[in-house]
Amino acid sequence: MKNRIIGIILCIVLLITGLAATILVRQEPPRVHQHRSAAQKPECTDHGEDAFCTHLPLVKIETGGKDIPGKPIFDEKGHHTGFTTAQDGSDRILSTVKIIDHENANNHPGDDPTLESEATIHVHGNSSRYFDKLNYKIKLLDSEGNSNNQSVMGMAAHSEWVLHGPYLDKTLMRNYMWYNIGGEIMSYAPNVRFCEVFINGEYEGVYVMTETITAGENGARLQLSVDKKDNTYSGYLLRMDRTSEYDINNFTKYAYRLNMTSGINIEYPGKKNLTPELATSITKDFSSFEKAIYSYDFDNDAYGYKKLIDVDSFVDYFIINEVTANYDAGGYSTYIYKGKDGKFRMCIWDFNNACDNYQEQSIPKDDFRMINIPWFWMLVKNASSSVTASCARAFSRTSTSINTSTIRSNISATRSVATTNAGDPPLTTIRFCIPKRETSTATTAPYLSSNHLSMNAQSFWIPISTCSRSTAPSHASRNSLKTQTD
Repeated sequence: MKNRIIGIILCIVLLITGLAATILVRQEPPRVHQHRSAAQKPECTDHGEDAFCTHLPLVKIETGGKDIPGKPIFDEKGHHTGFTTAQDGSDRILSTVKIIDHENANNHPGDDPTLESEATIHVHGNSSRYFDKLNYKIKLLDSEGNSNNQSVMGMAAHSEWVLHGPYLDKTLMRNYMWYNIGGEIMSYAPNVRFCEVFINGEYEGVYVMTETITAGENGARLQLSVDKKDNTYSGYLLRMDRTSEYDINNFTKYAYRLNMTSGINIEYPGKKNLTPELATSITKDFSSFEKAIYSYDFDNDAYGYKKLIDVDSFVDYFIINEVTANYDAGGYSTYIYKGKDGKFRMCIWDFNNACDNYQEQSIPKDDFRMINIPWFWMLVKNASSSVTASCARAFSRTSTSINTSTIRSNISATRSVATTNAGDPPLTTIRFCIPKRETSTATTAPYLSSNHLSMNAQSFWIPISTCSRSTAPSHASRNSLKTQTD
């Protein structure tokens, strides 16, 4: 009897230990919103008004005078012929990155850095490479040339970062705001921080330091891993975007459901660890996912897609991109990953054109387009009770983050942290539009009914400062793009 009691106690202890371990493993770092948590810093009194002084973190990049590769090259007729490279032909160069981010004091270019690291750097993006304000991707390195995981501006430690320079988005806030809102709703969305950037001593403007979508450790980013020796993986990450070369010749491409200028590439494992065997295995696995979606049995519990995906993730992705009219999603800048639990999930990226910011057209206020993109045009056909329940949960989750009051509050608070002395320079206004999102009752998609999704058209007019590309970064004017009026 005594041994039996001891055995029962041990089982209970093991069960509690296992549950605690599970909770610890699943626990994710809390989402930090810079516009909510940034400390109110005292005004500096030990320098003149002409000194560069900012409450935002400063990023100083030194390349030794070398040009950062990845910029477009044009011939004498204006035709694009390629992209610049380093002297050795590579697509990136070595640099030194210094970050000045004082917790309770303003930041100045001459301050001692709070973080310093060697790093590779190159121009990042597709169409954004042609903008006057460029995006950059950096990878922090240690003295041996290996990845140097560091916490940047309070974000979880990692070596890979993107400096996003808003150009099309004159409010500067679309990516920052929607990544933060997405992070409240979805299992993961990139963390972001506003900062100001100098490259080789030249002021580049207000940027958004952004986590890249990739694998991470200790709760950072996506929990994926690969074993190159055994050609095994616990998960993988794919990106659909503009490309003439692609890693996966998938069913969506074959069936012409995908924009023919787009393709799907394997983002993780990266090229260094992507063996031919791994690429073949990932291609076959992803093809099985697509075959399940496009089959006659797509809504079958045993043979369909539901056992392969996190339905909540796909519903959340749909809602966020549809509400914001971010119609690059599903063709460009589209990330999908398979986690350690064997489920596929979506991850949001790139809201530069969202909220009625497309240059070529104005988005109709009662339009719906996400129902026509790859994968989703099949998923919306499923009116099963489990999917409807997932949609109901999604609207319950999103209702506190996506509503008129919360969006107005986010815009106001984001503007205050992304600017310095907004009242000093000339002001203009930018339309930040949330299109009307409602549907007729005839829709076949259970989670698109007007009972669930009916946000009235909202136009928020954002006062922002204007300055030309050549304007010196005075204390008052640098909160804007350096090319805002070019």
